[in-house]
Amino acid sequence: MTLVARFSALLLAFSLALPAMAMSLDEAKNALESAKSQGLVGETPSGYLAAVGSDQKSKDIASAINDARREAYKKIAEKHGIAVTKVETVAGQKAVEKTPSGQYIQVDGHWIKK
Repeated sequence: MTLVARFSALLLAFSLALPAMAMSLDEAKNALESAKSQGLVGETPSGYLAAVGSDQKSKDIASAINDARREAYKKIAEKHGIAVTKVETVAGQKAVEKTPSGQYIQVDGHWIKK
C-alpha cells in the first residue's frame, strides 16, 4: 500500500470517527433511494450527489455518499493512470443517464425532474 493510500485511508477513518459526522455511510446508503424518490437529493454531472433543497438530512446523505464516491474515484483513477476529474465526469454522465424518471438531476446548474 502506498503512502498516499495509507494516508487517505487514515484520513477517511478519522473523518468517519469525528462526532461532527452526522451520518454514517451505512445510514446514508439505507436512506439514499428514499431521499432520491422524495426529490431531496439528486445526481449531478460532476459525479456527486447534491441536496436539492436545504434540508440538513439531505445534505448529510449526500456528504456521506460523496465521501465514499470520492475515494472510489481516486482508486479507479490510480488503477488506470488517469485524472480523477475524468473518472468523476464519466461517473456523473452515467449516473445522470441512469437516474429514473421522477428523480432530480442537475443540468447547467439547475435542478430538473427527469
